[in-house]
Amino acid sequence: MSEEKHLTETSFEQLGLRPEVVKGIHEAGFNYCTPIQAETLPITLTGKDIAGQAQTGTGKTAAFLLATFNHLLSHQEQASATGNSPRALIIAPTRELAIQIHKDACELGKHCGFRTTVAYGGTGYEQQRQAIADGVDILIGTPGRLIDYFKQKVYNLRHIQVMVVDEADRMFDLGFISDIRYLFRRMPPPDKRLNLLFSATLNFKVTELAYEHMNQPQMVKIEADKVTADKVKQTVYYTANSEKIPVLINLIKSHDASRSIIFANTKRMVERIWASLEGNNIKAAILSGDVPQKKRQALLKQFQDGELPILVATDVAARGLHISGVSHVFNFDLPQDPEDYVHRIGRTARAGASGDAISFACEDSAYSLPDIEEYIGHKIEQQSVSPELLADISPAVRIQRPPRNKSSHHRQGKSTNKPHRHKRH
Repeated sequence: MSEEKHLTETSFEQLGLRPEVVKGIHEAGFNYCTPIQAETLPITLTGKDIAGQAQTGTGKTAAFLLATFNHLLSHQEQASATGNSPRALIIAPTRELAIQIHKDACELGKHCGFRTTVAYGGTGYEQQRQAIADGVDILIGTPGRLIDYFKQKVYNLRHIQVMVVDEADRMFDLGFISDIRYLFRRMPPPDKRLNLLFSATLNFKVTELAYEHMNQPQMVKIEADKVTADKVKQTVYYTANSEKIPVLINLIKSHDASRSIIFANTKRMVERIWASLEGNNIKAAILSGDVPQKKRQALLKQFQDGELPILVATDVAARGLHISGVSHVFNFDLPQDPEDYVHRIGRTARAGASGDAISFACEDSAYSLPDIEEYIGHKIEQQSVSPELLADISPAVRIQRPPRNKSSHHRQGKSTNKPHRHKRH
C-alpha cells in the first residue's frame, strides 16, 4: 500500500498511537497514512486543535476518529460524569455522512471499548433515543436530531473531551450553523477539550467559526493548489437543453458506466432523468431528500454491491457517500456553487482510483462554468456533441407520483436548490 500514490511514507505505527487503536487500523487493512492523516495526527495526538482542509475522499474521517480514540484512551473519564454524558461529540451535516462515520468508528475502534451511537433524522427515533439514554462514549449525529435529544435531557454535554465538526462548510450551506453554536455553548470551554474541524474548504466563515469556538487551532491545508482529484478526467459538453437527455443516454451506453451517479439541481429534473433512463432500459434509482431513510440506505447498499448501476441524485448525495468504484459522475446540470462541483466529482476517483466526470453546459447553466474553472484552477476539456450522441432514444416512462411524504419537510431533506452566490474575490 505504501507505493500507492495517494498514500505517504508515514506509517500509523510510527505515530505513537495506542496499541488498541493500531490494532483496529491494521485489521481494517491500513498501514500508511494519507496526506491529511500524516499532517494532522502528529498535531492532534499532542492535544492541539486543528482545522483541516483536504479534498473529499482523502481519509479525513479516519484522521479525526483515530485522534478521538487516542485522546479518550489517554485521558480518564471524569469521575462525576453520568451515564448519559458522552465524552466525544462528532457532528456531521447529512444522514449519510453520520451513518458512514459511525460505521468507520465501529470498525477502526473495535478494540477500544467505546460505546458508540449515531443519531440522525428520518427514521429510528425511539431506538436512537434509547441507545443514547443507555449510555454512550462517542455520540455521532446530525445537528437537528442531536439538539432534539439534548433538549429532552436524554444526554448532556458537560463532560465533552473531544469535539469534531465534519464538513463544516456544508453546515453553513444547509443552515445548521446556529445549531452548531448552540451545542458549542453547552460544552466545556475550548481549552478543556480537543477540538477538530474538517472541511473541504476553509473559507472565511469556517475559519471564523474555528477561531471563535476552538483553542488556537492550527490550520492544515492539503493540496490547496489542486482542488480536484488528479485522477478525475473532467470533460464538458456544450448542449442545448433539448439535447441533454439524448446525450446522457448515449454516453451511458457508449461508456462502461457500470457504477455512475448523475447529479441534477432539482428533484423534478431528477425524476425526469430517471424516467428517461427507465424508458431506455437503463436501470436506475432516485436519491433525494424525499426518499425515506430506510429506502435510501437500501438503495445505497444495492449501488455499492453492484446490483444497481446508476443513482440519479440531488446534492443531498454529493457529500458523505463513501462508495468505492464509482466509475462516472455526470453533472446533468452544472451546480451554481463551484464548491458543489468539487464535491460532486469527488464521488469518483476516491482513495487513489481513477474516474470520469462529465458535465453538460446548457442554455440554463453554462454561466456557472467560468466560476467553476476559476475555482478549480484550470480549464475543463471540451468535447463535441457528435451525431451519434444525438441518436434517437425511447420516450420516458410515465412517472407515477407517490403521495407527498410528510418527512420530506425535515431539515435535512430540504431542497438543494440554493440561491446563486456572488463570485468570490
